[in-house]
Amino acid sequence: MNPIDAAILGLVEGLTEYLPVSSTGHLILTGRLLRLSGEGPKSFEIVIQLGAILAVVVHYRTLLAARFKGLVLRQPEALRLFAALLVAFLPAALVGFVLHKTIKHYLFHPLPVAAALIVGGVAMIAIERIRRRKAVQGDDGLEHIDWKRALWIGIGQCLSLWPGSSRSMCTIVAAQLTGLSTRTAADFSFLLALPTLGAATVYELYKDHEVLMASSGGWLPIGVGLAVSFLVAWAVIAGFVKYLQRRGLEPFGWYRIVVALVVFWAMSSPAA
Repeated sequence: MNPIDAAILGLVEGLTEYLPVSSTGHLILTGRLLRLSGEGPKSFEIVIQLGAILAVVVHYRTLLAARFKGLVLRQPEALRLFAALLVAFLPAALVGFVLHKTIKHYLFHPLPVAAALIVGGVAMIAIERIRRRKAVQGDDGLEHIDWKRALWIGIGQCLSLWPGSSRSMCTIVAAQLTGLSTRTAADFSFLLALPTLGAATVYELYKDHEVLMASSGGWLPIGVGLAVSFLVAWAVIAGFVKYLQRRGLEPFGWYRIVVALVVFWAMSSPAA
């Protein structure tokens, strides 16, 4: 892998991590187009999520600082948010730990990604139209997330372990289905990325750091990928919530379906 490959993967990661289109799925497809293969690129695709994690920290720095201070002072609002994040994090963490190798072996390929993209796209369109027809607004504010809602969001996040499903899509839709507003669903989804993506990145570095370093070409490509993913993800977060409130999830659902159909067509051609 060279720095240009790393920059392209970082760009894709930053653009797609917090959009409901599946960053992992897009990275797998991009890696295929760049002719990157083996375990190294798979590990690289997970590790550059650190850039997107840092983007959340920077974007929500005021909220995080206030909640961290609240934890120290044992304020109920801060304790409730911390408990909700922990409850939502645990299901996918446990399932991912048990099935980590199986998922990487069987699902990190274009066809499983395309299948997840199309199923998720149809689900997003259907749910968005139902919410629009019923004029559902939902409870607005992170203080409305109790442990029951957090558990359902965590169960929804388990579905995102299938590449192509999208962690943000699964958590936002699950949060909406528990009765939360679109903005609160998105905010909680972004905050939930901190423990979820952080744990995945640390685990990947621990398990496959030698393979990662050997295949990526050293620290330079890794640094380039992290920097690009951070800057792009920060820009995406700033505009995504506003867009989501105006247009909803349906446009992303159609996008997912189109990408999936292109992948199915490309994989069925003789050249594939």
